[in-house]
Amino acid sequence: MEGSKTHHSESMPGDLSEALKEATKEVHEQAESTEFMKNFQRGQVSLQEFKTVMASLYYIYSALEEEIERNKDHPAYIPVYFPAELHRKTALQEDLKYFYGPLWREEISCPESTQKYVNRLHYVGQHEPELLVAHAYTRYLGDLSGGQVLKKIAQKALHLPSTGEGLEFFTFEGVSNATKFKQLYRSRMNSIEMDPATKKRVLEEAKQAFLLNIQVFEELQKLVSQSHENSYPAQQKPELRTRGTSGAHEHGPAPVKEGEKTSMKHTDMLPSTPLARWILALSFLVTTVAVGLFAM
Repeated sequence: MEGSKTHHSESMPGDLSEALKEATKEVHEQAESTEFMKNFQRGQVSLQEFKTVMASLYYIYSALEEEIERNKDHPAYIPVYFPAELHRKTALQEDLKYFYGPLWREEISCPESTQKYVNRLHYVGQHEPELLVAHAYTRYLGDLSGGQVLKKIAQKALHLPSTGEGLEFFTFEGVSNATKFKQLYRSRMNSIEMDPATKKRVLEEAKQAFLLNIQVFEELQKLVSQSHENSYPAQQKPELRTRGTSGAHEHGPAPVKEGEKTSMKHTDMLPSTPLARWILALSFLVTTVAVGLFAM
C-alpha cells in the first residue's frame, strides 16, 4: 500500500508544472524523431515553408488567445492570465505585415494540421476550459525560453533591422526578466486548485497539444518533400524576387544601405543557401514548440 502511494507520488509530482514536464517526456521524444526533425541536417526547405510556419503560428495564437479571453475569469485560468506580458497575436500580425506586406491576410492560408490544432483550442475553450492551461503553458513558456535564442539567430541570418521589425513575435516588452517571470508563471499555475482527476486530464491535454504540434511538423515535412524537386538545380528561383529595379542581384542579396534595411521585406532578405533557410524555418517551428517544455 505504502509502495503504491510512493509510486503514484513519483509518477505524478505534486506541482502541476513539474507534473506537466514529467508527463510529456515521451511525446517530446516522439517530436524529435519525426521525419521533419530527422531531415534537419539535409538542408531542404523553401521560402513557402518558412512563411507557412509564421502563418500557422498566427492561426494557433489567434485561437488560443480568443479562448483565453473567453475564460479569463475562469478559476482554472485566472491565476495565469497575463495578456500584456504574453499574448502574441498582435505581434504576429506585425510580423506578417512585415514579411508579406499590407495585404498579408489575403496571402496566408491555414494548413490542415494547423486547422486541427485550432479546432481543438476552440473546443477546449468552449467545453473544457479547465484544460486551457495546458495549451497556454506549452506555448508561452516555450516562447520565453528557446524563442529568445532564435530571435538573435534570425536577426543576424536574415539581416533584419536592429529596430526589431520582423521579430515582434519574439519580443516580450512586458517581461523584463524571462527567468523570474517563468518562475512566477509556474508558481501561479501550481496555485490552481484542481482535483486529481482534473489534473490527470490537464496532463493528457498537454500530451495532446504536443501531438498536434507533431502533426504540424509532419505536414510541413510533406510540403518540404513536395517542393524539394523544384528546389534543385534552380535553388534561387522560388519566390526570390529581384532586389531593385534591375536583375543584377537576382541570384543573391543586393548591397543594402543601412537606411534601407527597415523598408525591406522578409522575402528580400531570406538567405539564398538551402541550409540557412532550412535552419531558420525549422527553428521558428521547433524552437517555439519542441524545445519549449524542456527549456522552462
